[in-house]
Amino acid sequence: MKHFTELTPSAMRIVDTAEGLIQRVGYNGFSYEDIAVQIGIRKPSVHHHFATKAELGAVVVQRYTHRFAEALSRIETTFAQAPDRLKAYAGLFASTYAQDGQLCVCGMLGAEAQSLPEDIRSGIRDFFRINLGWLTAVIEKGLAQGSLRSSRSPSELAGALLALLEGSMLVGRGLGHGFDPQATAEILFASIT
Repeated sequence: MKHFTELTPSAMRIVDTAEGLIQRVGYNGFSYEDIAVQIGIRKPSVHHHFATKAELGAVVVQRYTHRFAEALSRIETTFAQAPDRLKAYAGLFASTYAQDGQLCVCGMLGAEAQSLPEDIRSGIRDFFRINLGWLTAVIEKGLAQGSLRSSRSPSELAGALLALLEGSMLVGRGLGHGFDPQATAEILFASIT
């Protein structure tokens, strides 16, 4: 499988376009024709860079997960306290959703997981494991330092926060308004800080 760091500028434009389409219409909602039209190239050019849609989808997930992991590292170096880190984490989802109701790539793909190729499903699982691991560590530290309080385990709180953020985006899109991820997360934060 291709690695996103080895892509040509033309292939990267295809990945960018596919990512945007996934965030708006899901994996099953677009075709190579849609990508070709958006970029202004011929459909065989898309196939030249990515022989299959499954390969393209896997690269999109791989790059998205990498960028998200980098964002988590930036949060760690920017914020020392667990509550601030969790608020910055919620901000990642809020900034994505603020772009015309776009959803997290892996959240959108997670909704379609049963119909996706294994390489993509595997990438989605990696994304969620990275997020849950990071959140659990942040919450453990916050509980140990006393900046967070709860009778629930760190892993339970991590799962609840991730589900709340992904779910608020879906519900907000379904309603066509409201359910800003940041504002929704503040409800949980108020109960643990």
